[in-house]
Amino acid sequence: MSESRKITLNESEIPTHWYNIVADMPNKPLPPLNPGTQEPIGPEALAPLFPMELIMQEVSQDQMVEIPDEVRDIYAMWRPTPMFRARNLEKMLDTPAKIYYKYEGVSPSGSHKPNTAVPQAYYNMKEGVKRITTETGAGQWGSALSFACSMFDIDCEVYMVRISYDQKPYRKMMMQTWGAEVFPSPSEKTQAGTQILAQDPDTPGSLGIAISEAVEIAATNDDAKYSLGSVLNHVLMHQTIIGQEAIKQLEKAGADLPDYVFAPFGGGSNFAGISFPFLKLNLTEGKNIQCIASEPTSAPKLTRGVFRYDFGDTVGMTPLIPMYTLGHTFVPAKIHAGGLRYHGAGAIVSQLLADGLIGAEAIDQLESFEAGVKFAKAEGIVPAPEANHAVASVIRAAEQAKIEGTSKTILFNLCGHGNFDMLAYQDYFAGNLKRHEMSQEEVDSAVSKIDTPTVESVKEMLMG
Repeated sequence: MSESRKITLNESEIPTHWYNIVADMPNKPLPPLNPGTQEPIGPEALAPLFPMELIMQEVSQDQMVEIPDEVRDIYAMWRPTPMFRARNLEKMLDTPAKIYYKYEGVSPSGSHKPNTAVPQAYYNMKEGVKRITTETGAGQWGSALSFACSMFDIDCEVYMVRISYDQKPYRKMMMQTWGAEVFPSPSEKTQAGTQILAQDPDTPGSLGIAISEAVEIAATNDDAKYSLGSVLNHVLMHQTIIGQEAIKQLEKAGADLPDYVFAPFGGGSNFAGISFPFLKLNLTEGKNIQCIASEPTSAPKLTRGVFRYDFGDTVGMTPLIPMYTLGHTFVPAKIHAGGLRYHGAGAIVSQLLADGLIGAEAIDQLESFEAGVKFAKAEGIVPAPEANHAVASVIRAAEQAKIEGTSKTILFNLCGHGNFDMLAYQDYFAGNLKRHEMSQEEVDSAVSKIDTPTVESVKEMLMG
C-alpha cells in the first residue's frame, strides 16, 4: 500500500514544550527601545500590557518552555492537527515533487491562531485579568482570542480593521457568539482612532491602527491587558507546536525532511510556527532546509522593506522594535488577505532574514487566488486568502522541480480554511480583483517617512 494521504498523531503526542529559537540563533534580536528615550527597555516596561509570565517568555533565552497542562488539555480539542500528502495537487501539476501540508483549519476558530490565544488567555486568567483588548485584521486572530477568553471567563474587546469588518461579517458574528465585543477600527472609542478618522474619514484601516486602539484601551484602564496575535517573541514561540508535530508526522510517514518549508507571512506567527522547529535542525544539526515566507506584493516588507527600528502600531504607542518594515504609517491596499496587511515583521524573523537564515518571496493577489482555486479543486479544502500565498509559493516550487526533473519534498502550513472568506472568492470569480504590486516610488515614499533609529546606530550605542 502506498503512503497514506493523511498522517495523524495521538493526543499523547501533543508537544509538551514550546521551542524558543532565540536560544539557538547565532545573532540574537536587538532589544526593544523606549520610544521617548530610545534606550533599551526591560521587562518592567511591558507590565502595563501583559501578564508577567508572558513577559518572561518574551525575554526568555531557554531553548524549551514547558506548556501548562491546562493549556494542553484545551489544545486536545483539536490537536494534534493532521498532515496530508497532497497527491491530487501533485498529479494536477504533473510534478515529481512531493507536497505535504499541515492543516490548522481544524481548530475551533478555523486557523492556527488559537495555538497562542489559549496560553495568552490562560496566563492572563492566572494573574486575575478580567478583560483583554486586541486587534484583528481578517478576523482569524480576533475569533481565536474570543474563543480562548470564553474558555477562561475573560471579557474580550476586539478592534477589527474597518475593511475586514465590512468584508467579513461572519467573522464578526463568530467573535460575538463567543461573547466578544467587536468594533470597526479606526473607531471613536479611542484618541488614536478619533485622530485618524479626523485625518481620513474614509480610511480602510490597518492592523497598525487597530493595534494603537487596543493598546490605548489596555494602557489607560487598570482592569485591562492587551493581547497580540503575531510579531512578538512569545507569540511566535507558542506556534512552534505546529512544526514540532510536523517533524513527527513526516517521520511517521517515512518521508524525507523537506527541501522547502513555506508559510504565509503577515507579522510572523504562522511562518514561525511551521518553520522554526525545522530551522532548529539547520542551526543545531547542520541540515539545509529552506524556509521561505510568502508575503503579498501589496505589503512587501520582507522583500522590499528596510531593516530598522520602528513602531508596531501606527500612532507610535508600542516600543520600538528592530524589524523589516515599510513604515508604521503605511496603510496597505485593500487586499482580501487581511491578516497579511501589516507594515512590519517580528524581531526574530527580521534578524533571521538579515542573517540569511530564511528567505522570502512576494505573491500578487491574483496569483494567490489562482493557486487557491487550483488547490481547492485538487484537495477539496478552500484555503483562506492568507494561506493562498503559501499555496502559490508551493506551486512555483513544484513547477520548478518539474523543469529540473528533481523530486523535491515541499511542506507548507495551510493555516486556515476560507469558509468565512467567500466574498473574496466571489470578487475573484467576478473579475473584481486586480494585480497589485507596489511601485518603487511607493516603497520609497513609505520608508522615507520612518524617522526612528537605524539598526546600525543602536548597535553602536550598545557597543559603546
